[in-house]
Amino acid sequence: MGGAERNQRKRRQAQQAAPPPVATARKAPVDGKRIAIAVAVVIAVGAIIAGFVYSDSVKNATEGESIAVVPSTLDVPVSRDGAVVTVGRDDARVTIDVYEDFLCPACRSFEEEHGDDIERAVADGDARVRYHLINLLAERSDPPGYSTDAATAALLAADAGVFPAFHKSLFAAQPDEDARGWDREQLIALGAALGATDPAFADGVRSGALGDVVAAEYERARTTDSLLRDRGGERLFATPTVAADGVLVDTADDAWLAKLLG
Repeated sequence: MGGAERNQRKRRQAQQAAPPPVATARKAPVDGKRIAIAVAVVIAVGAIIAGFVYSDSVKNATEGESIAVVPSTLDVPVSRDGAVVTVGRDDARVTIDVYEDFLCPACRSFEEEHGDDIERAVADGDARVRYHLINLLAERSDPPGYSTDAATAALLAADAGVFPAFHKSLFAAQPDEDARGWDREQLIALGAALGATDPAFADGVRSGALGDVVAAEYERARTTDSLLRDRGGERLFATPTVAADGVLVDTADDAWLAKLLG
């Protein structure tokens, strides 16, 4: 008997000795047709579930849908210098630098946990915030570029006088990573809903005019030693990063803002 024939015989013997997994799990007699049907059903159901999961992950950034407006009552000076938006009065006791990406889940968590407290401190004149809008996750949307487009639109929203609400709205409706982000027309529509009706806003978002400014701010941040943290034996930049007077702030401490305000 040749080697190939011996191998075939061994395989047949092994198949006869070991019942199929599906039949074993169900304690039922082996039925090839039923097993085939069962496997096909499992595969089909898995595909359907995967489809629902994917659809759910991108439902808040589907084409043609509006970004929900989250209003802000903050009434303080807002100014922009490059990719940095300063919110609050110049005579505030503390200046806080926040580096964030609109696609970053940790940045959204930061805003959810601390945004209201920061807003109160700014409204009371105790703090002002410099938001550094960067595109660390520019390649993590499908298609790529949402981080850049969102940051660009937010900078132009600052020029148009609607930054606080625009900022809150984008984080409240944050798309998932590796999914579709809000497109430029949807970002323009959000700005218009908040009062950014000057054609300069729409033209700037459509053209991506400030994309290079956003990218340059990210490059500056990730190469600034005082903004790096030790991660896995390396000094790396991550978002969100918060600093005060050039010193990193440990936002894992729930009392970090109270400590800064004294």
